[in-house]
Amino acid sequence: MKKAMIKNFKEAMQNLGNLQDHATGLITLAVSISDQRHRADVQFIQGTSFNRAWETIESVLAGVPQNSWVRIESVHSIQKRQLASIEQNLIDMFRMNYWRKGISFDADFQTALLEMEINGHEFIKPSEKHIVGKNQSESWIDFPHVKKYLERRNGSLAVDIERADYVWTFTTSGIFTDGDRIWRLNDSETGEKGIRELANPKRELHEYLGAGEQFLANQIQDDGKFIYGYYPGRQRILNSYNSVRHFSSVYALLEAVDFTENSNDQNKAKKALKWGLDNLTVAEGETLFAIERPKKGTPELKLGAQAMLILALCKYQEVTHDETFSSEMMKAFNGVIAFRQPSGRYNHVLNPDLTVKDEFRIIYYEGEITFALTRLYELTKDDQVLQMIKQSLDFMVNNDYGKYHDHWIAYAVNEALQIFPKNRAYMQLGLTNVFSHLDFIEKRDTAYPTLLELMNAAVKMTDIIKNTSNDDLLEPYDLIRLRQVWKQRAEHELVTGGFEPELAMYFYAPYKFVGGFFARHDHFRTRIDDCEHFLSGLINYYNYTY
Repeated sequence: MKKAMIKNFKEAMQNLGNLQDHATGLITLAVSISDQRHRADVQFIQGTSFNRAWETIESVLAGVPQNSWVRIESVHSIQKRQLASIEQNLIDMFRMNYWRKGISFDADFQTALLEMEINGHEFIKPSEKHIVGKNQSESWIDFPHVKKYLERRNGSLAVDIERADYVWTFTTSGIFTDGDRIWRLNDSETGEKGIRELANPKRELHEYLGAGEQFLANQIQDDGKFIYGYYPGRQRILNSYNSVRHFSSVYALLEAVDFTENSNDQNKAKKALKWGLDNLTVAEGETLFAIERPKKGTPELKLGAQAMLILALCKYQEVTHDETFSSEMMKAFNGVIAFRQPSGRYNHVLNPDLTVKDEFRIIYYEGEITFALTRLYELTKDDQVLQMIKQSLDFMVNNDYGKYHDHWIAYAVNEALQIFPKNRAYMQLGLTNVFSHLDFIEKRDTAYPTLLELMNAAVKMTDIIKNTSNDDLLEPYDLIRLRQVWKQRAEHELVTGGFEPELAMYFYAPYKFVGGFFARHDHFRTRIDDCEHFLSGLINYYNYTY
């Protein structure tokens, strides 16, 4: 690595402060290095002064290729604690992978582990009884796994970590470089901890969206089927599949292709769409249904899958101006008719013989289908589609669907106002849908990408309301707060849900996950539908903001 860059690292580290433990007089630095292909190698280095510790860092970096990912951190806020109390904290922890401190099993930091070493290797595991989002994780330290890792990293163990009465917890401040730029890492005790501070949010977001489009496109295999997802910490590929998520991911990829103007990935999206039509639909005359064939249970026709099929077909034609699939769009609409009830409501799941399997399954489906129909109408101007949109929205208004805080309802209302620009009942539905949920959105600590999708539609909707001289509807609401929360959600989502290199470097095959999006509380799961929601939300935010 170039001497000038190493010199810049030193200055950046000195600017952080928190360098010396005044209780011991020692400086403890941790350096993590990845060649982008393999998990980071981590070393803890101590010295009686920063310059002495830095001499060792400098000698390590001198032999590192320029394009390596390097993360350097200073250890501080060290606290001696009984191991038993830490183990109780883990049992009480609601979400897995939410232990956010480093741990050393000895006072000299020979057995120290950074927070992301712990989480990237899954040294802390949840109980077998843990159900994500439902109950406490009852997490525990996998000592054999930790010992094996430390022996490989250090050559030997200074202490018997399982028999330690005490451990030393700590946090860090640090920097990260990709060999080109240096970022300061966030050291607040929030979800953003350990990820780059956004000095230039526009640039950071634009760059990551390009990587996100590439990641999702890379999941499309030669036949057009996606790799469904991964558990990066467990080195596992997810083998299940889902028609809703296939078509929604095609839709999101087309949104991303439109954003990046990457024509090669446009062809990949077409291949994925064709695979979905060949393998995830059934046709009967002039009717086309998305079909789910689960490994267990009987095949079913889901309203949500039907919506995503229509959205993907419409988006393909909108982005490419290729009308290859125009007949399939109307055949899919004909399929929607089979789900409709006379009231304007929809049955959610049908059997292949069109009998009702589930009248209701999940609230998303009705917003999804209404949004899909608005997009279809914009392309076709078909009066039957228009009437069904109106019936659906009128049913939502009459049944207080604003109480569901659903991002698909927000999308549907926002798009419908392009068609019914003077309908105040639809406007009020959309306003209730977001503003009654604003406290939750503002305080939510997880990435939760559908919240940004809801905010995008809401902000656009308030502008439509103003443009159509319906400002009086906005008087009870705080529009300043709406915009503030919107910006906060977008930036929070990027840094708490995106596999930036400084995070990916602690997982197997780091380069593979950059551009992906993850759910920390589920083994850092990254799945095509995770990418779909993040990409759609962030692209729409970027386009409307910048």
